Amino acid sequence: MGTVYITQEDAFIGKTDERLHVKFEKKTILDVPLIKVDGVVVLGRATISPAVISELLERHIPLTFLTENGRYLGRLEPEVTKNIFVRKAQWQAVGESTQAIHIVRAFVRGKLKNYRNLLIRRQRECSDLNLSENIARLEQAIVPIDTTENISSLCGLEGAGSAAYFGCFNQLIRTPEFTFHKRNRRPPTDPVNSLLSFGYSLLRHDIQGAINIVGFDPYIGYLHSDRYGRPSLALDLMEEFRPLVVDAVVLTALNKGILTPADFTAEPLSGAVSLLPEGRKTFLRLYTQKSNLNSSIR
Repeated sequence: MGTVYITQEDAFIGKTDERLHVKFEKKTILDVPLIKVDGVVVLGRATISPAVISELLERHIPLTFLTENGRYLGRLEPEVTKNIFVRKAQWQAVGESTQAIHIVRAFVRGKLKNYRNLLIRRQRECSDLNLSENIARLEQAIVPIDTTENISSLCGLEGAGSAAYFGCFNQLIRTPEFTFHKRNRRPPTDPVNSLLSFGYSLLRHDIQGAINIVGFDPYIGYLHSDRYGRPSLALDLMEEFRPLVVDAVVLTALNKGILTPADFTAEPLSGAVSLLPEGRKTFLRLYTQKSNLNSSIR
């Protein structure tokens, strides 16, 4: 089972019997049994038949829409589990409750430890790298987590650790063709930030799908503050997986020359940088390999 990524602009997504098929200019570019599909992601513009939408809902398969450059647009998914007691307990834990503080500690600890471990591994692999100061700053943010008693202070530790990590991210990129100065988004204005944002959008799709299966409300979180339209719980759960999955894939793609500057394009007015179609397919393959998904990309 896996996710089907549809990157072909103006593709038609239909079904025949128990199979999902994708066509472009009347030619079939993907034909897969629906029993093997547990998610569909459309990047860009596509036409989806009513029969497919009905079938996906019946089979509890989420359908996510992203722009060509990976910005999240929306999601169609089946009804969540009817276990109201799960969501009731989730609501009751909101705020500075004992449960919420315990959970937020875990989110922050997992994220910062994975940041630290990634830097330690890179420093071990590259003898010319000196990341000791950044690793030490991460350690300083990790140590007080277990004794911190309020969420705002935990958010401060998370921010300090993230600043230490992204403060040396450019050193992790071992090719002069790409540089990273700081995290920017909406829109990302350089290739590295473009890849990070794209990868985080894919990760959000996977995490939010898992939340829906369990029956939690993805919009009620603990680390991320409430905001209209923000899936705070999905963002919470993503935190520790960002360096393990997305950041690792980005560094592999750049450092091994799998993606080059020729794979990117920039909008002349906004300056938004995004992957060209073949580059998107390449990145999606790397992402699915890293996240251990058996996925189809068309």
